[in-house]
Amino acid sequence: MRRFATWCTGHRKTVILSWIVALIGIGMISSSVGSDFTEEFKLPSSDSQEAFDLLEHRFPQQSGVTAEIVYKAPAGAESPAVKKKMEGVFAEAAKLPHVSEVASPYKTGGAAAISKDGEIAYATVQYDVTTDKLEKDDIKKLVSFGREANGDGLQVEVGGAPVEEVRSEEEGDSSFAIGLLAAVVILLITFGSVVAMGLPLLTALFALGVGLSLVTLGTHLFDTAEFAPQLAAMIGLGVGIDYALFILTRFRNGLDEGLESRAAAIAAVDTAGRAVLFACITVIISLMGMLLLGITFLYGVAMAAALAVLFTMIAALTLLPALLTIAGKRVDRLRIPGLGARTPSTAEDTRWFSWSREIQKRPVLSALLSGALLLLLCVPTLSLRLGSNDAGTDPAGSSTREAYDLLAEGFGPGFNGPFAMVAALPGKGDDAALVSLRKTLQNEEGVARVTSITLNPAKDTGVFQLYPKTSPQSADTTKLLDHIRSDVLPPIEQKTGAQLHVGGITAIFEDFGDAISEKLPLFIGVVVLLSALLLMIVFRSVLVPLKAMVMNLLSIGAAFGLIVAVFQWGWGASIIGVNGTGPIISFFPVFLFSIVFGLSMDYEVFLMSRIHEEWEHRHDATLAVTRGLALTGRVITAAAAIMVTVFASFMIGDDRIIKLFGLGLAAAVFIDAVIIRSVLVPAIMQLFGKRAWWIPSWLDRILPRLHVEPAEGDPAPTGEHPVVESA
Repeated sequence: MRRFATWCTGHRKTVILSWIVALIGIGMISSSVGSDFTEEFKLPSSDSQEAFDLLEHRFPQQSGVTAEIVYKAPAGAESPAVKKKMEGVFAEAAKLPHVSEVASPYKTGGAAAISKDGEIAYATVQYDVTTDKLEKDDIKKLVSFGREANGDGLQVEVGGAPVEEVRSEEEGDSSFAIGLLAAVVILLITFGSVVAMGLPLLTALFALGVGLSLVTLGTHLFDTAEFAPQLAAMIGLGVGIDYALFILTRFRNGLDEGLESRAAAIAAVDTAGRAVLFACITVIISLMGMLLLGITFLYGVAMAAALAVLFTMIAALTLLPALLTIAGKRVDRLRIPGLGARTPSTAEDTRWFSWSREIQKRPVLSALLSGALLLLLCVPTLSLRLGSNDAGTDPAGSSTREAYDLLAEGFGPGFNGPFAMVAALPGKGDDAALVSLRKTLQNEEGVARVTSITLNPAKDTGVFQLYPKTSPQSADTTKLLDHIRSDVLPPIEQKTGAQLHVGGITAIFEDFGDAISEKLPLFIGVVVLLSALLLMIVFRSVLVPLKAMVMNLLSIGAAFGLIVAVFQWGWGASIIGVNGTGPIISFFPVFLFSIVFGLSMDYEVFLMSRIHEEWEHRHDATLAVTRGLALTGRVITAAAAIMVTVFASFMIGDDRIIKLFGLGLAAAVFIDAVIIRSVLVPAIMQLFGKRAWWIPSWLDRILPRLHVEPAEGDPAPTGEHPVVESA
């Protein structure tokens, strides 16, 4: 690290120029090539995937996504004026690309698409491709056709997965800017200097510019969801500023100790830079652990987030030292009066030193109280329910929400998430299995309606729709799905020889949740064990990694508890604009665990590396903890404040998924910094005493040696040997 930092600072102009060239060059290539995002995901061996594959190969007209044109007319949906206007809308919709059929309620057999009171009706727009293969402009045209028909008492809304996708993409664009502004304010308060504030931001933005351009290029290599860049930007901005903040703080400390600018930059990379490197490795390990789940939909998002984190680390270790060497003592230029009071000259003069002393005087009480609070916050996690979020949780007034409400009003909530009952017939035209299945399901409790059977041209595949009485996100809908698969389908399959499957968006999300739940123990186990091994190698301790794993899992559990309380139970949901309660989207726990575990390890490495450094120099366990917290408490708090504000800013938009991430990440970082690092860690480390640094001799011999701080006796960055103070 010392040689690396020496080269970067010695060739600072080359480093800065290289970053500028990379930003412009990769950005131009990315813009010229464009993106190839996809929302398609496959669940091998799942029932819903088999249903989709069967339709795709044998009945492509029915394999695509659907949208609904829903309308309400007090004069009656079948009144001549309404019928004329809506048939015009249907005709325009039928001309759009990839529309295989518009099932009008006015066609023969379409009466079931008109409510009993005659006021509400709907037409189904059937596409022959999935949402990711549709042009966004074509989806917007469908919405505009509906909006243009509004008036004279007629309300027309357009809903469905394609419209939902377009609506989600238009949300949250301002969140990044708000998070950036919040980071500016906190950095100004922390450093009190425009220059010191600007350098971490500049470093993070350069890293994100290059990283997100590579993410765009990567969409041509692996499937990447549309929300991946936004999530990567959220994580990269927070992590990037944090990494730069730690190195900048150590650089300013070097200047205060009398080092010249280049020596201070080298010292900062050789100390804080090591912690940044290892913290980044733990975050990437956590994110890449998603590859163990075997769900390709997650691969692109994991790669995008990992790329963002990787480049923020590279920028912090190369671009930032180069800029700091040039800035030198001018890093404190353009000061803001009254802000950024410098850290006292000694650790003993800080408030964090006094705070740590107070915690260490009562370690048992501090550990019990903080631990009990964390466990209390974890309790709601026991009620966590995974599933899909339907349009009933969309913002009030949006077209998708209005369409959802109209369908629920006219036909029942189950009409917003039908099951696709798909059959591979045993012989050409032999639809006995589907006839029997349809008849059986008509009499099932929880089934509102089943449609007529449709066969493909080859007469070897059939499909009909089943509408539950309850909404897609209802637990009763999940029970009905399980009952159909386990109790209804097997006897009919055995009797007729047909292959029966249940598809549709509700079934897909249920299967998605099951697939994740099945692999979750492996995923968590591998990530935790690899991170623990890395900590063991770095800190030469058994108890420190064990403590870190338990505390990180507690912070994640507490974050999940808050998520359940707000999004499932509705506690305080209106404060952040959450419209309605419901289950947690199936893939959310995996992402939250990956990100939060990685970020928690960031703070663990930053704090424990300083404590370990003090222990190596003094061999006084109590003083090492006190001085370690005193020397890092302020900067960890500032870093956490930036993270919390950046993540919380993503709760401002209307998109429910982004709100989930915003609240979950902000809560986890806040809990980690305020409760765990400030109270529980010093209390536990005080109870451990010297035992915290124990490791069996045989294990110490076989583990490779890596240092998050310069090893004892290593030459200092200035060429001098460090002075080892007595305890």
